[in-house]
Amino acid sequence: MARKVNEENERIKRAYLIYFRDVNRRDEATVHKVADAILRFEASTGYKSFKRFHIEQPRAFKAKLAEDPSSATGKPLSKATVSSILRANKAFFQWLAGQPGFKSRISYSDADYFNQPAKDARVAHAQREGRCPTLAQCRHAFDAMPEVTEIDRRNKALFAFLMITAARGSAIASFRLKHIDLVEGSVFQDARQVRTKGAKTFTTYFLPIDPVYRSCFEAWVHHLRDDLLFGHDDPLFPPPKMGRIDGGFAVMGLEREPYKNTNALRAVIKSAFVTTGLPAFGPHSFRKTIVKWADGHYKSREAFKAFSQNIGHDSEVTTVGAYLMVSQDRQADLIRKPDAVQ
Repeated sequence: MARKVNEENERIKRAYLIYFRDVNRRDEATVHKVADAILRFEASTGYKSFKRFHIEQPRAFKAKLAEDPSSATGKPLSKATVSSILRANKAFFQWLAGQPGFKSRISYSDADYFNQPAKDARVAHAQREGRCPTLAQCRHAFDAMPEVTEIDRRNKALFAFLMITAARGSAIASFRLKHIDLVEGSVFQDARQVRTKGAKTFTTYFLPIDPVYRSCFEAWVHHLRDDLLFGHDDPLFPPPKMGRIDGGFAVMGLEREPYKNTNALRAVIKSAFVTTGLPAFGPHSFRKTIVKWADGHYKSREAFKAFSQNIGHDSEVTTVGAYLMVSQDRQADLIRKPDAVQ
């Protein structure tokens, strides 16, 4: 069943989303999330004109969000998801209050009715210690990965690359061979061609965590360049090329275009851990593992600053705040004995 369309609403939403994207310099993925959040509120009102806004609408909307199930899990929406939806609508109505045709109908303070209850907001924004594999678990999973087929070799090289770069999944899916410099031991994360966070361009030098990872990755790059004759513009981790053999489909080689998203690569990493009986750690969890390693390896302020830049952060404060939370047990140890050493 097609959803209702209020043409006046559609025009003003389009104007806002253009403003949101261009003025706030947001990427398309964020714009789509905001559009979905506004549509969700609009649907809750029966697609009434935004000019007929009433404070009872956001109040009813918040009550509905508290009951709505997640499409992914079937469970109630998380407090963080609800917070994101409400903040998107609050920003939209604050902007709407200043637009011609709406100034006399919506006040800036009306947008405050989208505020999340204080206790829910505290839950939504509370920092939690995320799980990450230990270095020993990473090595165990890596060693157990097969190397029989070409796809096996690619998968193992992917795991190794994560360990020596702590690169983000979206960037990994878009790397091409031209971004790799084996002589310098680096990868150039060029935002013109690589899907880096915030379209940031920077160089990552391979981390000296364990020589087995670098050796595996370099062997893969040589295989692509020397054996398969892949060129500079070919993908670093290419998808399998499927073809028909004996009436069925099978892998016939490697594609020359990169993955469109990270789903397949995420599945590879999770499978590597699950196969050995470990939790299904994803690619992003490697960043926390590697930051913990770096905290003990790069002891001077300058060295840790260099590491922070190496993983794409402008400041080591970002690195520490995002990835070096003190566990509750460790918090207790340090409070009782500040000089306690792990």
